[in-house]
Amino acid sequence: MPTATNAIVAIDVLLEPDTRMLRRAEANNARLLKAFPKGFALDATHHPHITLFQCFVPAEDLDNVYAAVGKVFENANVTSMNLEGFKYYYAAVPGDSGVAGICARPTAALVKLQADVIAATTPFTVKTATIAAFTAPHDNPATDAAMIEYVAAFASKCARERFNPHVSTGFGSRAYLDEMLAEPFDPFTFSPADAAVYQLGPFGTAAKKLKGFDLKH
Repeated sequence: MPTATNAIVAIDVLLEPDTRMLRRAEANNARLLKAFPKGFALDATHHPHITLFQCFVPAEDLDNVYAAVGKVFENANVTSMNLEGFKYYYAAVPGDSGVAGICARPTAALVKLQADVIAATTPFTVKTATIAAFTAPHDNPATDAAMIEYVAAFASKCARERFNPHVSTGFGSRAYLDEMLAEPFDPFTFSPADAAVYQLGPFGTAAKKLKGFDLKH
């Protein structure tokens, strides 16, 4: 866990999905790794998740963030949410590639939860940081810059009507991912199993768990 008082940490306040989503995400990840072995596996440093808010926070304020979002999660009945995985998608990254995922339909309860998490966290955020705020840099400095910009602009570009709840599943070429998106998709239901705060890693992965909230009760 980051401890230096002057350190800035790139965090992801997120939902951890149940086994129904995990099975689908892992199957898609295996497919993508077969086609693109240099992509990322869903493992100890790439936890499947639904992002609610990504931002930069001074390390000395992390405990305040945990307390603030913990109260939000306690009052939101998170694990009782019924969500639907309904399509594949991908986010383009510099070069001819993209990070793929499975989208969940944004319900009113999920949109409200995101808004409440952002409101609770924002008082402790800073506008930007260097790639040192993440667990590791990318191979390409342009990707580092794009990731920093993405996190810095998350509240304005990925919230409210722009909220796209999804679980990232892997990495591939845009041509391959375009073909994948054109395939039939079998919708499925799932629920969040828990909530947590992670430090972000390359490609926006949930790389290092900083705080769990144990909502399984």
